[in-house]
Amino acid sequence: MKASGTRRSLRMGDQFLQELATLLLEEVQDPRLELVSLTGCKLNADMSIALVSFSVGGGPERRKLALEGLNKAKGFLRSGLARRMNSRALPDLRFTHDDFLEDMVYAKPGSADS
Repeated sequence: MKASGTRRSLRMGDQFLQELATLLLEEVQDPRLELVSLTGCKLNADMSIALVSFSVGGGPERRKLALEGLNKAKGFLRSGLARRMNSRALPDLRFTHDDFLEDMVYAKPGSADS
């Protein structure tokens, strides 16, 4: 997916992220999504796909469960966005794990990345 860099798409991505985070916190009841943090939202050039990044503590099994929970709640989240936002069309939501914070915390001193 080629992300769009226009101001409109960045603003829409930020608004989608804020509303999705509120929906996760207030309305989603799935225990797999406890302590999941949404970290970013990028829209593609025609704004038909939103790539939503998330972070969650725990190992690979916890990440897998969180991704399954987000994918299962995708329809609920889109309908919640439709209720909250005044937009002609909503993008398809796709979720990906954001490991940036984990890389920063667990990076080894003296490695090439730091």
